[in-house]
Amino acid sequence: MQLLYGWFRRHPVVTDVIWPALLYLTCLLEFAGERDLVKLAVSTAVCVLVVFRRRRPDLAAWGGIAIGLGQLAGGVQPTMAAFGYLFLAYSAAVYATMLTSRAALLAGLLSGPLTWYVFGGSGSFGRHTLVNLVVSSVFSTPFLLCWVLGRFTRIRRAYYAELEDRAARLERERDAQAQVAVAAERARIARELHDVVAHNVSVMIVQADGASFVMDAAPEQAKEALATISSTGRQALEEMRRLLGILRTGGDSGSEYVPQPGVEQLPELLEQVRSAGLPVAFTVEGEPRDLPRGVELTAYRIVQEALTNARKHGGPEASARVRIRFDDSGLDMLIEDNGRGASAQLAAGGGEDGFGHGLIGMRERVGMVGGTLEAGPRLGGGFRIQAVLPLKPAKTAKAARTAKQPTRPADAPTAS
Repeated sequence: MQLLYGWFRRHPVVTDVIWPALLYLTCLLEFAGERDLVKLAVSTAVCVLVVFRRRRPDLAAWGGIAIGLGQLAGGVQPTMAAFGYLFLAYSAAVYATMLTSRAALLAGLLSGPLTWYVFGGSGSFGRHTLVNLVVSSVFSTPFLLCWVLGRFTRIRRAYYAELEDRAARLERERDAQAQVAVAAERARIARELHDVVAHNVSVMIVQADGASFVMDAAPEQAKEALATISSTGRQALEEMRRLLGILRTGGDSGSEYVPQPGVEQLPELLEQVRSAGLPVAFTVEGEPRDLPRGVELTAYRIVQEALTNARKHGGPEASARVRIRFDDSGLDMLIEDNGRGASAQLAAGGGEDGFGHGLIGMRERVGMVGGTLEAGPRLGGGFRIQAVLPLKPAKTAKAARTAKQPTRPADAPTAS
């Protein structure tokens, strides 16, 4: 039965033809012995309208109303074709416009009293007008039931259509959010790769050049440079493995837990930069406070990228200064060098050799934590970077200690 119903749902034209054909055949059998061409014409017209009730609902409804009024005006006795009006009332409630639907309802309600008046009351309601009106209204009940059923069907279909539209819209939004999340994660990984590769590889290049220069004159210094290259390479390899783990696992909960670098690791970073040949002065102002992990990583990466650029572009005689100031409004960071610097256009629009990409990454990181960044040439020569990062006061010492522990997976997105 379900298969048959499904087949008819997939072939509505067949349904539209079968019911009018059966109705028309019944009409022909009803007055087979009569030669009333008017009844035949009325029955034929009604059955034809039933065929087009789904494809042309407004035309079929208004045509049925016109035929019914003409039948009453001409005194044509009702036939089996009158059941076709029920189909037209149902279809008008389901498919037609609101005006046509209401007109069909009104016609159906008046059909009983008018039919009683013309064919059952000898042209008059007589003395018992109210009683006859009530009795005649009973004949309008089938039209009313068909119209109400059609109206419920229309409301149900509109509800299902709304649910389908909402589901499709939610699916599109979900896909769009997934694409945004993927793009954000790719950008984050690109920033991490740039920071790790640019810093560690530049240190390795400087140490390798120094080792090759003093290989014969000072073998001990060459050995120290090679040891620095080895440790820096291992550190870069660990960072690369962590980032590649993000790409392979997609952030599974079973990933290895490792701490992210933060402000506390800045002395180690500065010592590494000094060993690579760039003198750096480091000062901390204000009382150190606990920072969100995203802010700590942002601060570390900003210092790392700024010193990497100073070492790569500042020249052999360049030196740098790093100042961090804690206050109630935020973390104020200043990194400047006295090297060759760069033009304002290069700093704003990016440039070759990864210089502009590093500044773009800085701005993205600072924007993610709601801070501000100013970067440009320094008065008197060199380059200057100033960043202000917002602070969130730690509630308790226990919460601060918990925040310092490596409880976040290596491949989890950086919180902001």
